[in-house]
Amino acid sequence: MNEILERIKKSSEKHLNQVLKYFIEILEIPAVNPSSGGEGEARRVEKLQEILAKYGFDKVERIDVPDDRVKEGVRPNLLALISGEDKSKTLWFVAHTDTVPEGDVKLWETEPFKPIIKNGKIYGRGTEDNGQAIASMLLAAEIIRDLDLTPVKNIGLLFAADEEAGSKYGLKYLADKEVFKKEDEAVVLDYGAPDGSEIEIAEKHILWLKFTIHGVQAHAAFPHEGVNAHRIGIRLASTLDQILHERFNQVDPIFTPPLSTFEPTKKEQNIDNVNTVPGTDIFYFDSRILPTYNVGDVLEVIDKTRRSFESIYGVKIDVEEVMRWDSPPPTSPESPIVKNLSKALKIARNTDAKMIGIGGGTCAAFLRAKNVPAVVWSTLDRMAHKPNEYCKIENIRKDSEVLALLSIIQ
Repeated sequence: MNEILERIKKSSEKHLNQVLKYFIEILEIPAVNPSSGGEGEARRVEKLQEILAKYGFDKVERIDVPDDRVKEGVRPNLLALISGEDKSKTLWFVAHTDTVPEGDVKLWETEPFKPIIKNGKIYGRGTEDNGQAIASMLLAAEIIRDLDLTPVKNIGLLFAADEEAGSKYGLKYLADKEVFKKEDEAVVLDYGAPDGSEIEIAEKHILWLKFTIHGVQAHAAFPHEGVNAHRIGIRLASTLDQILHERFNQVDPIFTPPLSTFEPTKKEQNIDNVNTVPGTDIFYFDSRILPTYNVGDVLEVIDKTRRSFESIYGVKIDVEEVMRWDSPPPTSPESPIVKNLSKALKIARNTDAKMIGIGGGTCAAFLRAKNVPAVVWSTLDRMAHKPNEYCKIENIRKDSEVLALLSIIQ
């Protein structure tokens, strides 16, 4: 195995500059998710198609999902296949092609959508999230082709749409259309530690709720003539914060943080002036719930609290589910994909892998929901969504070597 590892490393160094050239060409095309006001991934995927055509894959397939919000009318997903010894199974490497917006441009030291290479890093929006994964996958494919390696099973490269807004047009759609078989496995390259040691195998439930308190607007000099929705909203948010943390307080050390979290987050504006008692107040909670709990039980506690407040204050309170994701069972630490990736990390980097859980939100959950064992792994400085986002060129190379090695591990 040491001999093949050395060959893999030499091949990654040999092809790195060409892949970086492709990577820059891809990054120069903005692919902001339309849910954030962008034009989507279509133009970027077209460029990626041109690049994949040079690789000699055994199969390249594009799956378009209709979306009338974008100019092209579709959100494209791109799949490329390298045949393995066992053609009945596929090990998928997964990246997403969409990005979030740049945010406050004044916080950037470079132009967000003009990627530049500086001090061993590539700066720009989408470089780490999730461009680094795209580059690592391309470089891994170059290594496999260059060394004429025959993977143990098929290797599938999947470049998915819409991850930044819930994967309705990406992984969720593909999973529902049964693109993946239960015999398949997947590595989603969209989370990781700076040393590449963390393998995510579990996610928390996600529950985003919108609370609307309907009071009675009045002049602030005569508050008794109204019902202050803002005051009730403050008290409700504080009460829920306390009750939910006390009621759902189990600890699971595999997760970071190890508890369920219930965070009051967004607050909508109620009135424009100081001297009016607001008649409506709207706030939101972002909850990440340990999978040992049932989301329905959390909602029951919230509903009981809501009804209590309605009775006490004589108001109507609406609770709307903005997002709900009941996390599927975790990928077993004893599954072959976990063991093989751990083995590849040990061989390639002498790194002891650590199994973890996170707050939820990766597209691996859609695979797990279809009983496809999936892990989330990469080597990242965790610059996603931040100003001056970057990825390290070294991480692209090292991750590609692990992926190439993983393809031939039994």
